Amino acid sequence: MSKKYFGTDGFRGEAGVTITAEHAYKVGRVLGWYYSSTKNGKSRAVIGKDTRLSSYMLEYALAVGLTSSGCDAYILHVTTTPSVSYITRCDGFDCGVMVSASHNPYYDNGIKLLNDRGEKMDDEVIELVERYLDGDFTPFGGKDVPYARGGDIGRTVDYISGRNRYIGHLISLSTCSYKGLRVGLDAANGSAWQIARSVFDALGAKTYVIGEAPDGTNVNDGVGSTKIDALRRLVTENSLDIGFAFDGDADRCIAVDENGGVVTGDEILYLSADYLKNRGELAGNKVVCTAMSNGGLKNSLAKLGVDCVVCGVGDKAVCDAMTASGAALGGERSGHVVFSKYETTGDGLVTAIMVMESVVERKTTLSKLLRGYKALPQVACDVPVTDKRAAMVGVNELAVKLEGKLKLRIIARASGTESLIRLMAEGESEENCALACKILAGKIIENCD
Repeated sequence: MSKKYFGTDGFRGEAGVTITAEHAYKVGRVLGWYYSSTKNGKSRAVIGKDTRLSSYMLEYALAVGLTSSGCDAYILHVTTTPSVSYITRCDGFDCGVMVSASHNPYYDNGIKLLNDRGEKMDDEVIELVERYLDGDFTPFGGKDVPYARGGDIGRTVDYISGRNRYIGHLISLSTCSYKGLRVGLDAANGSAWQIARSVFDALGAKTYVIGEAPDGTNVNDGVGSTKIDALRRLVTENSLDIGFAFDGDADRCIAVDENGGVVTGDEILYLSADYLKNRGELAGNKVVCTAMSNGGLKNSLAKLGVDCVVCGVGDKAVCDAMTASGAALGGERSGHVVFSKYETTGDGLVTAIMVMESVVERKTTLSKLLRGYKALPQVACDVPVTDKRAAMVGVNELAVKLEGKLKLRIIARASGTESLIRLMAEGESEENCALACKILAGKIIENCD
């Protein structure tokens, strides 16, 4: 079944327009009914949210839907997507729900669903939710989802202790003290604003933090992993040793070295592979990356004796490929990095800790750890569109022609989370990469006129 509401990273759109309180209520109704009907006793779901104004609206609507269908709703309040995954898995919840639009602007929001393993929700449940949102009651006997009655009605539980336990988990992952290190943190005015500083302070670092004053409308506004210049300035102006930027729900991490150089997910995969291999913890000497990763990653890993397993775009595709191949490490250029020993999804804070472990254990700097990494020239751009299907007409055919003519590798795809067409060109000539993106962007704009 093709999905109408749920894309590569959940149900996402403009709050109050594309995604409403009614949508959230209905999602809760289906989840509560499904899990209450498939187990003996009351089902339990855990809910987290980011700092957007609309997150409160959607959180409460989800809780009403869940409890009205007989499911207890445990509220983590403002927290990260990875923390919801961790608590769902470790505390025996039937499912987890995160209210967030990740790196999108504040007026957007989204709902991410996780199964009892803390992984992206199973397709059969997503299909049930999709059908209910479209008014199809067939899976429910042709009638609306029944309301719980009497003692079967669910309750809401304040579960901030779960978030605190997740913070303890993060602290426990480090084997080193960060005392004497000056660390910059960009919490994106999002989910990590209370967590990032507390973790790094507890580990002994001298922290310098930006993006920790959320007001409901400033998430990702000039800060965060997609607005990395703010962190670069923080690092260079204060002579910091290293910096980490997270996105709105903190499942991504982009680093900045001591010189202000940007360290993407590709570079993080490279140095993490090197670190884990030297510790004998890189299963099968392989790393999972996506087709959007720089070709230089594969070449650089090969020099370490590490193979690349290439998969589709999205952290679910990465996790699925890691499971299939037995890899212990995988991720995306965007900063979604998964360490299977510690998590079942990307976690920006775990990623930051793992990078710190590499730096501290080897008593060196981040820039020196990356001396063996050589990227190929690559240009990427996003083209805003209103109709993604219409925008892509003839684009891939043109891309194939340009690949042959300009000797490039080109990817043109519709974003799964935003109204954008994403373009990437890679080859030996940065000039040719830029030219290809310009030509393809022109084609997309022409299609939209």
